Amino acid sequence: MSGLKTSRRILASTAAIALAVGVTLATGSGANAAGAQPVTGGTLYFITNADQFDHIDPARVYTGRDIAFLNSYLFRNLVSYKPVAGSAGSSLVADLATNTGVPSNAAKTWKFTLRAGVTWEDGSPVTCADVKYGVSRPFATDVITDGPQYLVQALAIPTNADGTSQYKGPYKKTGQALFDKAVTCSGNTVTFNLNRSFADFNYALTYPAGAPVKASKDTGDKYDLHPFSNGPYKISEYKIGDQMALERNAAWKKSSDAVRTPYPDNIVVRFGLAEDVRDQIMLEDQIPNTVSLDGMQPANMRAFFADPTKKDQRFNVYDPYVRYAAMNVSAGHMDCLDVRKAVFFAINTQALIDLSGGSEYYGDPGDSPIKPVLGLDYKKTTGNIHEPSWSINGNPTYAASYLDKAKTSCPAAYDKATNPDKGIIWDISNTATNQKASVLIIDAVKKAGINLKFNFIPSGQYYSTVQDTTKQNDISSVGWGADWANASTVIPELFIKGHGFNLTQNWNDPKYAAFAKKSDAALNETNRPKQAKMWQELSQDVMDNYWIIRPVFSKAQDEWGSKVGGVYYWEPQGTFGFGGLWVKN
Repeated sequence: MSGLKTSRRILASTAAIALAVGVTLATGSGANAAGAQPVTGGTLYFITNADQFDHIDPARVYTGRDIAFLNSYLFRNLVSYKPVAGSAGSSLVADLATNTGVPSNAAKTWKFTLRAGVTWEDGSPVTCADVKYGVSRPFATDVITDGPQYLVQALAIPTNADGTSQYKGPYKKTGQALFDKAVTCSGNTVTFNLNRSFADFNYALTYPAGAPVKASKDTGDKYDLHPFSNGPYKISEYKIGDQMALERNAAWKKSSDAVRTPYPDNIVVRFGLAEDVRDQIMLEDQIPNTVSLDGMQPANMRAFFADPTKKDQRFNVYDPYVRYAAMNVSAGHMDCLDVRKAVFFAINTQALIDLSGGSEYYGDPGDSPIKPVLGLDYKKTTGNIHEPSWSINGNPTYAASYLDKAKTSCPAAYDKATNPDKGIIWDISNTATNQKASVLIIDAVKKAGINLKFNFIPSGQYYSTVQDTTKQNDISSVGWGADWANASTVIPELFIKGHGFNLTQNWNDPKYAAFAKKSDAALNETNRPKQAKMWQELSQDVMDNYWIIRPVFSKAQDEWGSKVGGVYYWEPQGTFGFGGLWVKN
């Protein structure tokens, strides 16, 4: 999902349009950075407006914040990111495995050997068979939805004519022999046989989707309500709309885990707090051993950041994400380029910046799905915000000229965009900030003659809704960051069918076939500078096609209470280093 090294994936949906949650401008200091010693014990609270996590099934978790949270407390992977602040946090360390993987056969074969002494919460050992079973579950796409598809795409398993895998997962077992050839166990060593050279395959295994699952505990789609733990905590309660409670996992041994340092005795996530209530808890330090998972409403955020007594309880950082609006270009939606351009040029970006606290807290208007922090793969595009007729305040006259073209080029799309009885529908998570942002956008596009409506979706259900092609509307607000320092984790994931997070539904666009061919070639290119140039060209294609509009190279604000210690910004996931948090006496 976006850059800084990086490994992010989907941006948590609680602030999908305006408020931006990423290099550090201001960080907590004091007790969190001045050498205070961690304390074991106590209860650490997290609060959120959302009613639930999008997913907690390891195969389905795909937001950076949730990956960081669950990997710190419940799940262990073969490899992990180093749990430290700064760029060193983007380096890989051995976790369940004894090293970070041994490649061979031009990096088409990878071996990992499990370390001794790792157990499940019932005390039984974590085995190679558990790893293999966990990796098999994302193939069951009729049961396991919304998760990353890196392993599905990479393993040497034949595909059908439509591009789907011939292996259908552990529930149907169709094609099981094909999977058993691609992933093998020999004692405690698991071997992955891939369909291409994949020099950074071990980075893909930092995802919970590559984590072990004990087959006897698998409950299919219901596993999303209570996964079995091999981390330092286990779930004692998870009630959607209420709370998740974690308690220490007595079967976990520090001797088998060089990554995690569990300090609190209990961890509680409180869901469904009204945004004003959530913000007051932080502003007044009502529950000092609390971390906000959301950030704040803009006015409250500005007040929090203006308070000198809170200087050690906040971050304002450039996050790893590019926030953007995905155009659903399938038939009957945003399938007209002229209409897509009309919406883009009509929007008043300055008004959204002002709503979000100004440029200090918002970020910068972007020109690519790739964030500049990816370095090698980013290149300034042409057109879009660099077009002379683009205005940060919106240009309704220019936007209307594209609508006028659409009368002839795509009359059905023109009618949808302008007819009071129809209109374009924009999906967005239901927050107070997004409610305000929606009014600003509606007012701006109306000046160009566009009829736009918003569909507000509960935050904890947002991505599971818009990733369903039968439920997604015309435009969807999203955020994405590179999963590691290569745009191979951006372009294919966002714009190629079957790669995990294509909310543009662009596979029927006349431009898609050529684009997909170029993307596949880039994915298989081992000359890194040459590959980077290919990603740059593909980014230009994305922007020229207006498959996404108004990308934002965003910033994030995070807040915590005065009794929370060990806070640092963890670059790989663009969020807190959850595993280092502790409760002050």
